Amino acid sequence: MAKKIPHRGRKAGRPSYKDREGKAPRRRYGASLPETAIVRIVGTDNDGDAMARPVEWDSDQGPPPVIHMRPEQPGRAALAPGERILARLSPAGPGHYDGRTIKRISETPARVLGVFKPGRFEHRIVPTDRRSKAEWIVPIGGENGAKDGEIVLAEPLPDHHRLGLKPARVIEVLGHMGDARSVSLICIHTHDIPVVFPEAAIVEAETAEAVALGDRTDLRDIPLITIDGEDARDFDDAVFAEPDGDGFRLIVAIADVAHYVRPDSALDHSGRTRGNSVYFPDRVVPMLPEALSNGWCSLRPNEDRGCLFVEMRIDAAGRKTRHRFGRGLMRSAARMTYEQMDPEQFPSLYAAYRALIAERTRRGTLDLDLPERKVVLSDAGKVLSVEPRARLDSHRLIEEFMVLANVAAAEELERLHQPCMYRVHAPPTEEKLANLRTFLSAMGISLPPGDQVHPRDLDHVLKLVADTPEAPMVNEVMLRSQSQAAYSPDNIGHFGLALTRYAHFTSPIRRYADLLVHRALIAGLRLGDDGLVQSQTADFPDTADHITGTERRAQLAERDAIDRYLAAYMAEKVGERFDARISGVTRFGLFVTISDSGASGIVPISSLPDDYWQHDEGEQTLTGRRSHLVFRLAQDVEVRLVEATPVTGGLVFHIMQGVPERKRSRRG
Repeated sequence: MAKKIPHRGRKAGRPSYKDREGKAPRRRYGASLPETAIVRIVGTDNDGDAMARPVEWDSDQGPPPVIHMRPEQPGRAALAPGERILARLSPAGPGHYDGRTIKRISETPARVLGVFKPGRFEHRIVPTDRRSKAEWIVPIGGENGAKDGEIVLAEPLPDHHRLGLKPARVIEVLGHMGDARSVSLICIHTHDIPVVFPEAAIVEAETAEAVALGDRTDLRDIPLITIDGEDARDFDDAVFAEPDGDGFRLIVAIADVAHYVRPDSALDHSGRTRGNSVYFPDRVVPMLPEALSNGWCSLRPNEDRGCLFVEMRIDAAGRKTRHRFGRGLMRSAARMTYEQMDPEQFPSLYAAYRALIAERTRRGTLDLDLPERKVVLSDAGKVLSVEPRARLDSHRLIEEFMVLANVAAAEELERLHQPCMYRVHAPPTEEKLANLRTFLSAMGISLPPGDQVHPRDLDHVLKLVADTPEAPMVNEVMLRSQSQAAYSPDNIGHFGLALTRYAHFTSPIRRYADLLVHRALIAGLRLGDDGLVQSQTADFPDTADHITGTERRAQLAERDAIDRYLAAYMAEKVGERFDARISGVTRFGLFVTISDSGASGIVPISSLPDDYWQHDEGEQTLTGRRSHLVFRLAQDVEVRLVEATPVTGGLVFHIMQGVPERKRSRRG
């Protein structure tokens, strides 16, 4: 049982879409929405709340409005992409509505993705979506050659009011569950990630040619190098540094994607649709065809490549004193990996990096310590291990160079009075700050009052608890207090980086936002005829919503893939006990994360010792009324794995705290 928590409603602080003069931009909305309508969930906003679009919308009316859905009542599952909702709507500004769930519509999906299980009289499909509890029946003859354990796409059949499981027929066999491709295929199809490029886009990519020097700046004698992961195949940024008086001269050169992907071309339309590349442990779904992403737009060593570059000067304290942008022709001197980088081999790069780190510290940014894990696969797709992802100085070096270039891009576009696709990060909402204060106060830690909180205040808290048992818990809670970063034509700054202006400029191969920034720079600096066009400028608000949504989609798909790989890895360990940490507290149970592998799963409230369990949302605890047993966020616990389902990525644990020893031995 759990105590009911009153619904707090939608959080304040939604970003507005206003131009620099404070006026709302003209949006092409020819009709308003009714008070109630059926909407489809398409992603999440900066606070992690669901965003929706109306299901019925005439394209002649212009782009569909954005609907910000209020959070669901405590205890109810969050709204997920693809769900259809009957919602009550109220206007919230031009082209924006607030939505409240009236009813979740249970409807027959357009397709079913699952694992095929043959039978004598009829077959079954086990859905890969963990939210889908019911299997599907496949009549004899409807299997389309599918074999046991294969992942299939199926379409529902008319059921004529049939009782029980619904019928479907297989329309495509995607592969065998357990093959190297299976997990990523499930995630790609579950999240509707486009994988096939239009023929016209492929033709444009494959007929591309080398860039000539022409009016470009010749950078081929400058020893620019690329620094990437060992398994990277596309290299879209290169760096150089040398001493310059008391400071340094830096160059960041980025692949000239805008030269090949022209506005309103087939490549442009497919790139915008995808929004970004998506990365899985066994593959990449690229934003651009391979002929560009791994060819003409990849800064391969000792090959001439077109680039957009920014030359920057920083002083000894790491402060940027000036910059200039240009279009160049470069030749990478070396392809380095993060592990290969040696401060003795590249002393100027590392000296400049140390200056930039000093400036970052002075500025006061939020540096969360959240360990990442890497899934290592065999050639057959079996999980060999789950390893901590190394965090080296070379990683941070590239990050600092890219951040500085991104800041310069935003500043330059403002100087040129050009539109900018900003990367924005709103401060925590009042509600999230209040919850964070409540949590920290229990540890004797306070924050400045009201809305005066600066990233350095939050980072100071992290430093206070660094190297203590509470550090993982505080980092986790701090992360949850943050808004999500997004794209917007309106600048509200980047809270986490403590920057007043910021834009993505450094990865146009894999992010459409960066391509728009490149085009705006080309137009503003008159560097060619392939710059930003007026029609794209007018669509910036809608493009920002779209590419923010595709980024969320990619994050969900990548996370789902890791979950499924981890579930496959843990499937052989059912019955074993693990050291874990409570990573979520809800009315319906606990979420726990295994210490060594990072695998996460649920502890259902029904598996806890028999008691009346009360949920305190502010304190993030579950408390037994009779036993006074308390489970709290980030608490260290011992758990036993009772179920692992690689098909869905689901893990179920039982917690051992509060279980009598006699009962433990019988279960374990």
